Amino acid sequence: MNKFYGTGVAMVTPFHDNGQIDYDGLDKLINYLIDGGVEYLVSLGTTGESATLNSEERKQVWAFTAKAVKGRVSLVAGIGGNNTHEVVEQIKQFDTTGYDAILSVSPYYNKPTQEGIYQHYKAIAENTALPVILYNVPGRTGSNVNADTVIRLANDFKNIIGIKEASGNFDQINQIMRDKPENFLLISGDDPVALPMIALGAVGVISVIGNALPGQTSDMVRFCLSGDFKAAQKNHSNLINFTRLMFVEGNPAGIKTALKYLNVCEDILRLPLVKVSSNTAELIIKETKKLFQ
Repeated sequence: MNKFYGTGVAMVTPFHDNGQIDYDGLDKLINYLIDGGVEYLVSLGTTGESATLNSEERKQVWAFTAKAVKGRVSLVAGIGGNNTHEVVEQIKQFDTTGYDAILSVSPYYNKPTQEGIYQHYKAIAENTALPVILYNVPGRTGSNVNADTVIRLANDFKNIIGIKEASGNFDQINQIMRDKPENFLLISGDDPVALPMIALGAVGVISVIGNALPGQTSDMVRFCLSGDFKAAQKNHSNLINFTRLMFVEGNPAGIKTALKYLNVCEDILRLPLVKVSSNTAELIIKETKKLFQ
């Protein structure tokens, strides 16, 4: 599973003023990220505003992305939700051409028990031949995938190959690292803690800030993976202010502001998400400019 070592980017979905998907912008973003040196891309993760796209739009974005990537980097599809039956149907209908794995966020809002979470992922694993990466982000979903549940899933299903872990709970992260099968991948799902997670044994990050800073993010992660934490810490420190600004008014509003300044795509979102305030935009532009001097 070396395909998922290093930096993956949870790509934004560019939109036109009329709310339609901007495929020229998406193509430009894909090439910008690949040229920036990232190892893999995630299409329609939560950063891609997948919750605001209908099923036909998701199919079109996945197909377009695979065609644009042309096998140059590994590619992951974000397919998740809080209706297990619907998620399984999406997976059954998903055209896997060009894709190397599925990233599936844990069920949100419903607040299932750990057994419910286990059965949800069991249904997913049993209905795809692709590797599955779990995604734990309790700050968004309202429930946590406990370490014991992660280890149980990792041991019971060979195609559940890793977890994007964004709980920020280092007790939980330590337990996963200690108890997981040897080949099970721990991936940071949170840019601010990618460095310490890799120090504990994570194999990289699925990044938000990498949308705008693919080179800087990839360099930091590569320094970590090579064991040069002194160099990595310098890069990490340079990115702290930028990273904080990306989330001060929500994701992906912040990163889209930076991408607009970099002339990659527009900063348009679909409701209920909106652009950042003018004050925050000014700070983001100032910090982005500084990082490219």
